[in-house]
Amino acid sequence: MLPKVVIDSSVIFKWLYRADEKYLKQADKLLQDGYTNKIILLAPELAKYEVGNVLLVAKKLDLEKAKETLEFFYTLPVQFISETIELSKETYAISRKSGITFYDASFVALAKQEKAVLITDNPKHQQKFPGVKVIPLKDYQ
Repeated sequence: MLPKVVIDSSVIFKWLYRADEKYLKQADKLLQDGYTNKIILLAPELAKYEVGNVLLVAKKLDLEKAKETLEFFYTLPVQFISETIELSKETYAISRKSGITFYDASFVALAKQEKAVLITDNPKHQQKFPGVKVIPLKDYQ
């Protein structure tokens, strides 16, 4: 069985908008491992909305560039997982216990549910969570 890896929006964004991003070599290796079926890349459905919002609000892409970027985004070898009641309950518990947002906790909860590693460039996700192995993107090999 292939190893499962949950990636968060901070990782996905490096594949979409490379300007001023760090750890691109590691992000590219992760993506290549997904394309070559060395790993299974997973993310909560929420990541789609986070990415869209960053393109709109933070990067302020014009409509044509946004369409092009979103088209590429939907070709990535990432399985997006829909929220379930059980996943939602776990997300809430992680959020309460760790003091991170429900949004941030959704990535941790998915990693826990799928018995996957969480790879992130988000410092909020790099704390210790019981039952979840977290690897900072900079350390991915």
